[in-house]
Amino acid sequence: MKFQKPKGTKDILPKDIHKWHFVEKTIREATKLFNFSEIRTPTFEYTELFKRGVGSETDIVGKEMYTFVDKGGESITLKPEGTAPVMRAYLENSLSAESPLHKLYYITSMFRYEKPQAGRYREHSQFGGEIIGSDSIDTDVELILLAKEVYNRCGINNFKLKINSIGKPSERKTYVNALTDYLKKHFNRLSEESKKRLGTNPLRILDSKSPDDLIITKEAPKIIEHLTKDSRNRFDLVLYELTRLGVNYEIDFRLVRGLDYYTDTTFEFISSDLGAQDALGGGGRYDGLIELLGGKPTPGVGFGSGIERLIIVAEKNGFTFGEPSSPKVYFIALNSSAKEIAFKIMMELRKKNISCETDLLVRSMKAQMREANKIGSDYVFIIGDDELKNQKGILKKMSDGSQQNVEFDKLREYLN
Repeated sequence: MKFQKPKGTKDILPKDIHKWHFVEKTIREATKLFNFSEIRTPTFEYTELFKRGVGSETDIVGKEMYTFVDKGGESITLKPEGTAPVMRAYLENSLSAESPLHKLYYITSMFRYEKPQAGRYREHSQFGGEIIGSDSIDTDVELILLAKEVYNRCGINNFKLKINSIGKPSERKTYVNALTDYLKKHFNRLSEESKKRLGTNPLRILDSKSPDDLIITKEAPKIIEHLTKDSRNRFDLVLYELTRLGVNYEIDFRLVRGLDYYTDTTFEFISSDLGAQDALGGGGRYDGLIELLGGKPTPGVGFGSGIERLIIVAEKNGFTFGEPSSPKVYFIALNSSAKEIAFKIMMELRKKNISCETDLLVRSMKAQMREANKIGSDYVFIIGDDELKNQKGILKKMSDGSQQNVEFDKLREYLN
């Protein structure tokens, strides 16, 4: 039987893993500059967390979650998004008692049962950030700047930032009624999927890519027209600050995001390099989420971004992630006694953070030289009978072929 990976998953092979290492290192460097702390939550949570936090009528909960009953009879779900688990951890561990404000980030795997296509996997890597405890417009801007910083450091500069405000729940309810009344007039022309959504989650129709739906929603009421003066002023302040800081944006009245917990600012980074699924990442405010999960009213804002999509766009922009790691020195031992000495020297070098490799397949010297060249070793260190007698090996520099005799106990000095 030939085994294959499950549909919608991906093997990240040794020749490519350095790209993920680069991105993860970049994320950690950027979040450090913005004073974010890392948080890690379980790969799975109780299903009710997502039903309550994300919304039972969302596509994620309704169609895309990997849910199963464990041996204890509990309904468990592999996490499809990052914010609800972080908020659960925030509440369960009483983080609010430690500080009134928390700036958190994560790098983790997400699981959604979706149709696989370019940049979309059923298991994918994601990084995200959350700011909990402040309703200041500065927190909205701060998260946008953080995401932008990571993208820029990965060579991505040609994205678009789309932004909108969906107001408070009461304003959104009024808007949904107006939107529903409008869409009912065009019901027969809606796509079949949108016809279903009209009775469950009309806002999602604004996200539809169906040509007919796009034509219909072009003239639909805009949510910004239904915001109160306070909500509109808040949105204007966010836009003003982004403009002041030189961040280009485009107001998109269709941008409502797919999760029930969003309020006020929503935003999305998109790239034409991704094709139809053009979202690099996105997020928004969720001032009612913690209360929804049983906590005290606490404002918050967050975003998430797929790492696979980031890498796709970066490479299409000609960005290189460096080279896979390679050993500093490759030891060629020509007999068993030389092998013993080689391993002793390697052990000492590795303690000093100098990477080493040697032949484990008992190959000829010629084959070992080819292997050292193939894996990109900077040097080879050759030990044979004469070298054992003189306690000196032959250190050869691979870039130019130059070589010299080096005492075993002086090798580290030469390599440094």
